[in-house]
Order: sequence, then structure tokens, then C-alpha cells
Amino acid sequence: MGLSERIEERARRLGFDLVGVASAHPPREHVRAYRDWVARGDHGGMAYMARPDRIARREDPSIILPGARSVVCVAVNYCPAPPPPPANDRPRGRISNYAWRQDYHDWMLPRLVELAAFIRAEVGGGVRHQAYVDTGPVLERAFAAQAGLGFIGKNTCLIHPRLGSWLFLGEVLVDVDLPRAGQTIPPRCGICTRCLQACPTGALAAPYRLDARRCISYLTIEHKGPIPPNLRPLLGEWIYGCDICQEVCPWQRFARPTAVSAFQVVSLGHAAPPLLDLMTLDEEGFRRRFQGSPILRIGRERLLRNVAVALGNVGGPQAVPALATALTDPSPLVRDHAAWALAQIGGPEAARVLDIAREREADPSVRRALVVALEEVAAR
Repeated sequence: MGLSERIEERARRLGFDLVGVASAHPPREHVRAYRDWVARGDHGGMAYMARPDRIARREDPSIILPGARSVVCVAVNYCPAPPPPPANDRPRGRISNYAWRQDYHDWMLPRLVELAAFIRAEVGGGVRHQAYVDTGPVLERAFAAQAGLGFIGKNTCLIHPRLGSWLFLGEVLVDVDLPRAGQTIPPRCGICTRCLQACPTGALAAPYRLDARRCISYLTIEHKGPIPPNLRPLLGEWIYGCDICQEVCPWQRFARPTAVSAFQVVSLGHAAPPLLDLMTLDEEGFRRRFQGSPILRIGRERLLRNVAVALGNVGGPQAVPALATALTDPSPLVRDHAAWALAQIGGPEAARVLDIAREREADPSVRRALVVALEEVAAR
């Protein structure tokens, strides 16, 4: 058994479904596409993506790991089985299925470190490495495609012909040449544009181009400020991430449920939690509920911002008391979005609580939001 086969065997024993090796030099077309993406401003408020030092690292991994020669790329299937069907008793939010259970960083990184130790022992000598799980300045999809783990689809996701795109990616940079056994997989989207047509916000501006400023995943996770009012109705019930452009992809018919118990859903509350329950969470309750989940990273303020938008879209009159309480939240961001949500619901009770909040509100931006909300309710 050759070295590449031994590395693959070890990776699979660690729980990874796919493994391959790429050169530590990203393909020029991917570097060019990344530069164009930044130049257009498609990265939105993720300023770190456009920092010259970060761009340089993505173009030349030897800045990260001096002497980097190879990138060991892995993927693990996280496709969960469908959750139990919801009861039509109360409004529920939608969470991207990658965040239904354990934070994947906590599952993958220790295994990548163990894989790096195996490679060091197999090669011998002082092999240096650097492991990443989507947290480092590397073009991980480009490397994964180069390593034969799949092709990049028009929805910008890595797609494997037999697994679909429900894949977590990880990389180990090493400063030795490793044999590359796998073949690259050519793009197989053909004339299909289902993902572009299905995106509610038009974030897929063209095939292979994602404008993060309109992406529901970006708006509910990475974006820290107010969600643009014109996009709020388009978010629907999504409160953390979005799966639409992957759900509609024909290649997903080959996806199979993950074998990793840490990513398997055990209750409807993980996938579609009741919105009214979330709207009442205090800081301690938020941390307790989402401990060990990727959702913990965005903090209570952003989550409740998202929940308020979802309630404005699907909550109805039963959401008015919780949103009225949210108008007294310490966070101006939460109060702003609660005012918008009440305007969408409308009715005398919504108008009453908005008027009370307007009288006491000291923050100028929130006060303006309350005035606009009252005007919208009155216009109906």
C-alpha cells in the first residue's frame, strides 16, 4: 500500500468520507476569481476577506506555512436525516442543517491534527503542518476541487457526484511533497440554473458568483448590523443560514444521511425551533441553549434580530406580545427589528405597543424605525 493509500485509509478511519492531495499552489483561475469577487464588493462587510495580507496568503500558502508543498484535503458528509414533522401550532424558524447539532469545527479540527501526526510519522523527519477548518486564509474549495473531492457548482458550493454538497471541508498544509492519486472532477452543472432561480434574494448574481450582500446566510450570520429592510421579507423563516441553493440542486438526490452521530438531528427543536421561545431568551438562556452549537458564535443580539424578522414574516398576531417585550430589549438592533416585525403584522395592538415604545425610546435610529413602523400600520 502506497503512502497516498495509507493517508486515505487513516482519514477514513478518522471519520472523513473524502480525502485527496493537492499542490500548495492554488489554480490561477481561482485566484483571479477571488480577486474579482473582492473588487466587486461581493464580500460585503467581511473586511478581513479583502485585507491585502489575507489575499496574499490565499494566493501563496507558503506565507502561512514556509515551504508549503502539499495540501491534504478532506470532507465529511453532514447530511442529516429529515427532522420530525412540525405540528402546526406555533411559528417556527429555520436553521441551516449544518448547524443542527455539534459545531463542526470542534469535531473536525482534532481529527485533522491527528491526521497530520500520522503523516509526519509516515514521512519521517520534522514535517511541519497547519490545519484549518474554514477559519484560515486558504482557498479551500479550490484546493478540494484540485484534490478530486468534487467540482464547484454554479451555487459556488463544492459538489461530489455521489454525495452532493452537504460537505464540511478541512485542510492540512504540509511542507513535503505528497503523492496525488485522485483525478479532478470536471464541472457537471451543464445548463442547469435551478440554484440561481431558487435564491429568494438574488444573491447568485450569475453562475459561480455569489454576492454575499444579498445572501441569507451572510445576512443572518456574518452581517453584524441592521438587515436591509427591502431584504427582510425575503428571508422568510430563516434565522441562521440558508440551504435553498443546495436543496434544489439535482446532485443532492445522491446525498445520504451522515454516519457521524454528532451531526444527526435528534429533535425538531434543533432544526426548526419555536420562534416565540427564542424571542424571550436572555443572555444566559441563549448561551445555555446553544452551547456547543455554531449558532453560539453570532451571539444573542444577532440571533434575536433574525428571529424578529422571521416573526414579522410568519408570526401573525400571536407574536405581538413577544415583540412588544423585545421593544424594551437592551439592544437597539433587536428593538429596531422588533419594530419592523410589528409593522408587518399590523393591527390595533401592534400600533398601541409601537406608540408606547416611541414615547420612551431614546435611541434616534430606533425611534425613526418606530415612527416608520407606525406609519406603515396606519397606512393599512
